[in-house]
Amino acid sequence: MESMTRISNLLDTARNLTLEAARDASLAGRSSARPLPVQQLKKLLDSRNDRDVLEGLRRVIAVRHTHSYPPSLPPTQPAVLTQSYPDDLHPPRPNPPPLLLRNKKHRLPSLEIKKLVYIYLLHHAEAEPDTALLSINTIQKSLSDSNPQLRALALRVMSGIRVPVISQIVSLGIKKGVGDMSPYVRRAAALAIPKCYRLDPGTGPQLVEYLGTLLGDREYFVAGAAVAAFLEVCPERIELVHRHYRGLVRKLVDMDEWGQLATLRLLMVGEHEEQECGKGFYDDEPTEEKEEKGNDSNYEEVVLLDPDLELLLNASRPLLQSRNSAVILAVTRLYFYLGTPTYLQSAIGPLISLLRSPPDIQHLALHNIVQVCLAHPHLFVPYVSHFLLKSTDAPYIQTLKLELLTLVFPYSAPSLQSLILAELSHFAKSHDTALVRASVRAIGRCATRSSPQTAARCLRLLLAHLSSQDAHLVAESLEVVRHLIQRDPPAHVNTVIRLAKNLDGAQSAQARASIVWLVGEFAALVPSEEFIAADVLRILVKGFADEEVGVQAQIVLLAAKVYLQFLNGRKVEEGEKERPTSSPPVGDLAAGGLDLPDDEDDGGFRDRISKANDVGPTVPGEDHKHAIELLWQHVLLLARYSTSYDLRDRTRLYRALLSTPSSTELASLLLLAPKPVPTIPSPSESRKGYLLGSASLVVGDEGGVGGLKGYEALPEWVKEGEEPDPRLRDEAGSAGRTEYERNRVVPASEMLDTAAAERPVAVKANGVRERNLDDWLAEGEEDEDEEDEEDEETEEETETEEETSEEESEESSSEGEGERDRLVK
Repeated sequence: MESMTRISNLLDTARNLTLEAARDASLAGRSSARPLPVQQLKKLLDSRNDRDVLEGLRRVIAVRHTHSYPPSLPPTQPAVLTQSYPDDLHPPRPNPPPLLLRNKKHRLPSLEIKKLVYIYLLHHAEAEPDTALLSINTIQKSLSDSNPQLRALALRVMSGIRVPVISQIVSLGIKKGVGDMSPYVRRAAALAIPKCYRLDPGTGPQLVEYLGTLLGDREYFVAGAAVAAFLEVCPERIELVHRHYRGLVRKLVDMDEWGQLATLRLLMVGEHEEQECGKGFYDDEPTEEKEEKGNDSNYEEVVLLDPDLELLLNASRPLLQSRNSAVILAVTRLYFYLGTPTYLQSAIGPLISLLRSPPDIQHLALHNIVQVCLAHPHLFVPYVSHFLLKSTDAPYIQTLKLELLTLVFPYSAPSLQSLILAELSHFAKSHDTALVRASVRAIGRCATRSSPQTAARCLRLLLAHLSSQDAHLVAESLEVVRHLIQRDPPAHVNTVIRLAKNLDGAQSAQARASIVWLVGEFAALVPSEEFIAADVLRILVKGFADEEVGVQAQIVLLAAKVYLQFLNGRKVEEGEKERPTSSPPVGDLAAGGLDLPDDEDDGGFRDRISKANDVGPTVPGEDHKHAIELLWQHVLLLARYSTSYDLRDRTRLYRALLSTPSSTELASLLLLAPKPVPTIPSPSESRKGYLLGSASLVVGDEGGVGGLKGYEALPEWVKEGEEPDPRLRDEAGSAGRTEYERNRVVPASEMLDTAAAERPVAVKANGVRERNLDDWLAEGEEDEDEEDEEDEETEEETETEEETSEEESEESSSEGEGERDRLVK
């Protein structure tokens, strides 16, 4: 019979598995089918078979987002909610409400059915709070269930019902969960604390007390959830973490990934608040003494870390092997702000490994890598090959890689510098305009951050791009060349002359405007007899009407600078000697202005200048005027008929400034003043103040001033003398035990030992203490000791008497011998 029963059970199990497989296959095939009618769903929910009930619940939850039922109260809600009520919880009564209708089964619903009912309840509790409140009693009873999964599920559902009326009930449920024997229930209690706090902030003091207990839990997944709740409820109560600090550090490696993120954030903020900015890592040595020792070549600086900080840094090192990119970023952030360069160097490799991740993770990782590289670029030199661009990279990833190449360029070996420049020059000729612009600017940043020899090499590379047919490449290259020339103008006179020679070949309006501006700047730096500014102006005036508005504005500015320099020179000459009666011929303007090497091909530039010199003044009656004055008046006349009102206004301004030749101080201050040296900062310099690993670091200033909403910067260093006592982090004793530890089942022997140690001393009415078993045992030991002492005393007395008798016998014998001797004599 037993074998038949076993075979029957196996057949039933196989049948159920087959039916479930067939049902799953039918559901997969009919995923897009129309929902069942309401009456058929109710029939499934009222069935006696758990499999039909589960099918009905799945279908009800599947059509929750459709428009088949009203969103407030679906017709199947009473039938769904009755699945969580067993028959023996409520006695039958006449005309019961639809919510309390039950199946005709006398057993508790299964765990799967309760899970689906609770999911349904969570989605409809906010729309129908009165209906959800009727289920609170059953959920409370589930908190005492023998199954820990059901207790944890009930606690999650109770805290998820967003009805403020039940906030105190949820708080009591959390209190019960904090002292539960199962760690899963305690973890559910920790996760329910933020929900209860959002539901009713008035329960904050109670919840903070529960958090203080959960932070010291021995289970790592409970402590991780407690830390996450702590950061959301009361992150300013850092004093609650002090006594649990070392325990959290030891549990860090075993926590889940989200618990590790929350714990690293909490411990990093706590350590940062307890250090002092001026001292380093708990180093009490004065700064002046450090400077004196630093000047000594025999002194080797040693960074001393606080033991707690060193414990945290060492415990975080295994997390660099985590599969979660956020954990790696969190450890890197910890080492970046609190660690030494040795610790930070160990995080560079795992951080670079994130570049093999999907594009979205690459984007986030590159932003953080750039911020670390801005502070410690030499650490990334061995990983230059990982920053080389790929054709499959997205544009935003290519831009960040180019920035990284420019950051590590000054610290790289010459071979690597050649590789980087070849990479930048290759992508500068790309068809993508944004990539061309980024590559050319990257070459300029490489030139500004390297040695003069390397800067000259970068400049030659940029000048080679001027012969390209790509207008965008020429314009960007000229813009960068202009910045480089402004850094050291006297050393680039021949470079400006070379650019002026290529003026006819520049087709881009931006490129032509940059060249004309450079010629005008050098007109203020180099004397007119040694430069070609006036000759270039005469050539440009011929095609003034055909130029773009931006180029026309630069031609007018060049004419104003040339005329102002002519006025200043004539003013100096008038102060030294009388004014000459006749003006020099126009051809003499360029007598010494074109200082070009004889062996360099000028492309016909000298011929054009010679032809321009052959053209003399043609205005009758104005032979006494200098050619530069005639050029200035001609430019004013051309700009007067321009269609651009901005150009006309600029021309009026320059004419008003230069209308009085004797008063040129203001014009010289405005036009000939030296310009500030342009800087070419890294694009990510503006994000340097954002916290590493934050979303504001990725978004930048586009998220608003100060970062995105909710952004929290790293707190300030603690002031000197306000550091907390390190003894606060000592391990907590019995007072720091969790409620679970106090309520756990203790062996009888341990209970007896504890009771014997903690039992109070009984005292009689007359003030004499009662004698207990320990006293009797102690008295027995004392009696034995006294008897041993008495025996020892008796033995000592006996020995003493024997010694005395021996001495007396010896004395008597000696006396007898003496008397015998006398008698013999």
